Amino acid sequence: MLNKIATTAEAEKGGAELRSAWTGEAPVATSPVPRSPASTKTYARRHGWPSRLRSYFIFDPLIWAYTIVLGSTSLLTSLFDKDGRIQHRLATAWSWLIMKTILSPVTVTGNAGAIVPGAGGRPRVFAITHASALDIPILYVYLPFQFRIVFKSELLSYPFIGWHLKRSGQVCINQQNPSASIGAIKSALRSLRSGMPLVIFPEGGRTPNGKIQPFLPGAFFLAIKAQAEIVPIALAGTFDLLPMNTYHIRSQPLEMRVGKVISTAGMTLAETEAVSARVKAAIEELAGGSSLSG
Repeated sequence: MLNKIATTAEAEKGGAELRSAWTGEAPVATSPVPRSPASTKTYARRHGWPSRLRSYFIFDPLIWAYTIVLGSTSLLTSLFDKDGRIQHRLATAWSWLIMKTILSPVTVTGNAGAIVPGAGGRPRVFAITHASALDIPILYVYLPFQFRIVFKSELLSYPFIGWHLKRSGQVCINQQNPSASIGAIKSALRSLRSGMPLVIFPEGGRTPNGKIQPFLPGAFFLAIKAQAEIVPIALAGTFDLLPMNTYHIRSQPLEMRVGKVISTAGMTLAETEAVSARVKAAIEELAGGSSLSG
């Protein structure tokens, strides 16, 4: 009976911590990124109807084919792949095929040593901007180690992608009801403390206009609880590559800009906002401002 009471009390405490950490106001929309007349003409010429036709009739069908074939294979391997390694390799293969298909080379700049496997020796959380559905393939190709992703529960409704996320050990967060995610978060915390890197999108979702959105209050809850190091990363050019509400992939060079490691050693949850502000400032500096375009 005492064990039951203790377990219940722990769950209530965890729920209270989660509610206080993750609840906040929705991000405020900002104005679209302006373009000069000259750059607008060049952009329109480079990404006109030939680009649209190539995307709709070549890129998109191939990406769906990769998704169906490798997604199905991933679901089958999940029956016996207990640690998710095979599924991670399949996701990496899926991502590699996509990146080769869309003709958009990625250059890694900045503190590249922070994404070397085993770097630092402490648990690491990678805080990354999110401007495009193609951010995920970039991460699987250019983060050369196994990791787990924190994703919002809405993605579970996507065929194959949502199924893979659920079965491969990624961390599902219900942003409307964080307390419902206590089990997943505790599992992620154990995994992070054991050395499994974690990828988070502090904005909570894709930016609708190419500008970095306000960070969710609880974005760094797990990092602080695990006393992990945070690596800020800005993906430059992915908003122009494939913004929301379109299937037109606009091929162009991209950058993964890696910042200096930020330690949370000795910090408490009371310092979540300070950590969030510091990481956001680092990411904005990497992006060259608040814009992720170009």
